[in-house]
Amino acid sequence: MLTRLRAALPALHHRDFALLFSGQAISVVGDALFPVALAFAVLELGGSPSSLGLVLAAQALPLALFALVGGVVGDRLSRQKLMLASDLARAAIQAVAATLLIAGVAEIWHLALTAALYGTAEAFFRPAAGGLVPRLVPADHLLQANSLIAMSQSLGMVLGPALAGVLIALLGPGSAIAIDAASFVVSAACLLAMTPRPGARADVGDETGAAFLAQLREGWREVTSRVWLRSFLGVLGAYHLIALPCVLALGPVVADRELDGASSWAVIVAMFGIGSIAGAAIGLRAGPRRPMLACAIAFVGAGCQPAIIAGAGSTLAIGAFELLAGICVAFGFTVWETTLGREVPAESLSRVTSFDWFTSVGLMPLGYALVGPVADALGLDTTMFAATAIVVALALASLLLRDIRRFRFGRPHVGTPASSM
Repeated sequence: MLTRLRAALPALHHRDFALLFSGQAISVVGDALFPVALAFAVLELGGSPSSLGLVLAAQALPLALFALVGGVVGDRLSRQKLMLASDLARAAIQAVAATLLIAGVAEIWHLALTAALYGTAEAFFRPAAGGLVPRLVPADHLLQANSLIAMSQSLGMVLGPALAGVLIALLGPGSAIAIDAASFVVSAACLLAMTPRPGARADVGDETGAAFLAQLREGWREVTSRVWLRSFLGVLGAYHLIALPCVLALGPVVADRELDGASSWAVIVAMFGIGSIAGAAIGLRAGPRRPMLACAIAFVGAGCQPAIIAGAGSTLAIGAFELLAGICVAFGFTVWETTLGREVPAESLSRVTSFDWFTSVGLMPLGYALVGPVADALGLDTTMFAATAIVVALALASLLLRDIRRFRFGRPHVGTPASSM
């Protein structure tokens, strides 16, 4: 059976990718339980929706600020070593946060500070990973490699929240964060076992600010020269600015006030994870002929998440609809990342990935900071329904662009006017 599985998944025949995949498969379980643990740690310390939003913003803001730096560094130095340093730093940071919570001395500002340090370290990992994966497998295996990573992340979304719910109920949120710290150690060990890889560029000796800015401009030109890329960043930006802060900051509040607290939220997130596994599995087999069209349609479904949480009414109903949303999210991001990996030159990919993160995930601190006060003023349900309406409208509007509707791999898409319909 194992031989048959390996034959069906040729991306795993590449040793270094198999090691990276194994480490990430463990690490994502910790990544998935951490938001649940962090949210309920803040709520247990007496935090409000606004304070929870600010703690989440403290994690996302450094990620936004340092993502572009991480992108340039990832294109200049060894992406493997950069990811290793990030894993070890995050292991230490999470160990400190867990110790404070388990010892009973944690305060909300402690969680905000450790979250900020965590976000800083993560800012260097993500662009490096985005640039490394396409160099570990040939182009015709890239969609499968990204799908496998997405599937492991989705499986983590199932196991992580379920594990978090049990740990929080029995031992408190500090124990869940301790598991996250251990998962980064496993990921670091897998990175160490990979074949050492040199830096991506030969001009690493030039460390001047002018050289840094020049390389940053080169990366931005790679973004702006592709209509499908620069246009869809607006959809991703809205999803991360408006929809995700509602899900991650207001979702636990809905579960705490209207459902059964951490256990309900763990079930909802786990159901989303099951859907994500299905979406990633679709990505393993389906290579859409028009990938950006598929992305846009997928994010119409992804944008429905806030309305699902606000309006479905019960843990079971919310979970069932979140399963469908998970399919859309996993498939959409898998196709998007594969499109970047195939269409953007390898020497610029970390920088393009960093701009992707900066203009999408980078907007999340603002969303986190605003979502609590907006919900206090308008109400939870109104805020979440409005968020869905805005994001879905933008995803549908992107379908009006010819470069989104007709994009295909390997065809020239550079320099087409942005207004083309």
